[in-house]
Amino acid sequence: MTFDPFGDFETRGYLRNVARTKDTKIIRQLEHTSFTTGLDAAFTKLAARRKLTYEDVLGTHKILFEAVYPWAGEDRMANAPGIGVSKGPVLFARPDLIRRSVDYALEKGQDKAFMLARPGEVMGHLAYAHPFLDGNGRTIMVVHSVLAHRAGFSVNWAATDKTDYLNALTEEIENPKANALNTYLKPFITAPVANNGLAAALVAAPGLDGQSANTVAGQISDPALQERYRAQELAREEVQKQG
Repeated sequence: MTFDPFGDFETRGYLRNVARTKDTKIIRQLEHTSFTTGLDAAFTKLAARRKLTYEDVLGTHKILFEAVYPWAGEDRMANAPGIGVSKGPVLFARPDLIRRSVDYALEKGQDKAFMLARPGEVMGHLAYAHPFLDGNGRTIMVVHSVLAHRAGFSVNWAATDKTDYLNALTEEIENPKANALNTYLKPFITAPVANNGLAAALVAAPGLDGQSANTVAGQISDPALQERYRAQELAREEVQKQG
């Protein structure tokens, strides 16, 4: 099923991309080129920020994907507030709660002791927020790499396995009590990569091809979807209180 939150795929292509193409192969090529071309600029801009904020996450997405999507840098609350978004079994944050989840991740990620001890948990909150209609994984990996660097370490993403990482991330989002992503990432924690090497280190990471598509989970007004959101939020709030 085509991911078509705007309802105009046939006339404007996938997510209103600048090329108006419906060909997913072309889209992924455009995304990859835009991402790799923008990485250095994204890292440079984040390095200049004393404290990272939600606006920095939006700005990072804009730098990385504005060559492909005219809405780059806009979150789902801005451009798709009425729908829920999922990927496989994972239901991402309700649009009006995206910022809260990212703010929490940034708060914990900028606590150096917390970030060093629980980098997977920080990544899980960023991934659960899923601020954008596309480009989330790459955007949050850039932000996470900066948070890790400031906490005095790096993740050796090149040594990770795409399937194992995504399985751990899925479990982290669905069951934050399980500590799955902290456990998975622990063997890959290394000394910090130099600032000028962050882009190259990230490009080497598996799983940044954006091949797995989002789906529309339903309308926010749907009672069944609202119940799923309520159960999900209760579980996450319980973990946050313990942290």
